[in-house]
Formats: sequence, C-alpha cells, structure tokens
Amino acid sequence: MIFFISDLHLSPRSPGATRLFLQFLAGRARQASDLYILGDLFEAWVGDDDIDEPYHAELVAALRAASDSGLQISLLHGNRDFLLGAGFAAATGIRLIGDPYILSTPEWQFVLSHGDALCLDDTAYMAFRAQVRNPEWQSALLAKPLAERRAIAAHMREVSELSHRGKDSSYTDLNPTATDDFLRQHGYATFIHGHTHQPARHDHIIDGIHVERWVLADWQETRGESLVWDGEMLSREAILPENQP
Repeated sequence: MIFFISDLHLSPRSPGATRLFLQFLAGRARQASDLYILGDLFEAWVGDDDIDEPYHAELVAALRAASDSGLQISLLHGNRDFLLGAGFAAATGIRLIGDPYILSTPEWQFVLSHGDALCLDDTAYMAFRAQVRNPEWQSALLAKPLAERRAIAAHMREVSELSHRGKDSSYTDLNPTATDDFLRQHGYATFIHGHTHQPARHDHIIDGIHVERWVLADWQETRGESLVWDGEMLSREAILPENQP
C-alpha cells in the first residue's frame, strides 16, 4: 500500500493540522510501505539550520520515528518549502526526490509532481517560481542570518495572503495544453499532484488514450486527506482527529 499527501502547510499557526499529521505518522501511515509527500509539507522553510527550532524538532522526530519503523518516506519540493535540503533528509530519514518523479509499481505507473510548474497562466507566480528555484538566489538567501530569513519568509507569506484575498480560488489551475503535453511526455502515466487546493479526478483523452489526473486536497485544521494505492486502484481517505468518525 502507498499513500500520497500534499499541501499540509504546517506551521505553529496550524496546530490542528499538525496534530493530524503527527497522528497519521504514528498510526495509519505505518500500515503502508511508502508515503509520498508531494510538496508544501511546511508553510515555510528557511533553511536546514532552522531544524532545531522546537516546532520543527517535534516534526523531525516524528518523521524519523516513522522512517525507522520501516516506512519509506519520499518528498518533493513545493512552492513553500523549496529550501528543504540534505540536512533535513538526513535528520528525518526521508528521501528527497525530483519533480516530476516517475513511480513504477508492479501493477501501474504514476508520474508525481507538486503541480505548480504547469500553472503557466499565472504569469506572476511563474516569475516568482523561476526566481526562488534559481540556485544562485537560494544560495544568496541561505547566506543571510537565520533571523533575517525568517523575517523574509513572514513577509512573503503576508504578500501571498493579501494577493489571494477576494479571489474565488487562491490558485490558478494547470494549463490544459501544457498538462496534456506533460502527460504525453511521461508515457500517459497516471498523474498525481497537489498545489491547486482543488481536489478532483480529471479524465484526459490524449492521442486516443484515457489518462487519469488526481489532484490532492490541502489539509485543514480538522481534516486531512491521503490518496491510497492498494495495488489495484486509487481511492481517497479522510484523515480525521482521533475519536472522530
């Protein structure tokens, strides 16, 4: 069994979602062989030297315990936690993977991505993405003192929240033509991604071939969600607080 999750946006400002994730890691997740986190595990990550901050340390310890239990955890970067690095991977026992990532199982083939690289119609976001994914920009940011990086992250979050106010949806959807090209380039594999906070299953017909695209839900304070592959089919599974049906 394989679990897929995305867009938890964990921070001290989301204690409910944090408890759900810790509960999930200690319980249900360990019934699977693999857990794939498809970006934005954290609301912000300013560098692996922030790993000992108490909130982060609790989550790192939980990930380490799950990894040590035999659960293989793989993570690709989102648009909020693109600075997660080798230090975080070593501390938690997880595996950092590229985006996109081809997952082949004995029964099926998937292509995994955060999804934001295909949001081509949001030109302002694509410019931001190009900047923050630039290795030189990242190196310059990581060279700044930790306190300054935290202040920069807080400012970027405020700007993002202001830009989303009043919109029907905070995130632009994937560009249809680019998505079809992406699916064609990756062998018509079943596509799983997050980022848009618009959970759904889409059916694409490309070159006469039916391809499924599954969009993961973002996590809320009282409800999370995983996508589950049981070797035969994909299904959604709610992650609720303990003692809640």
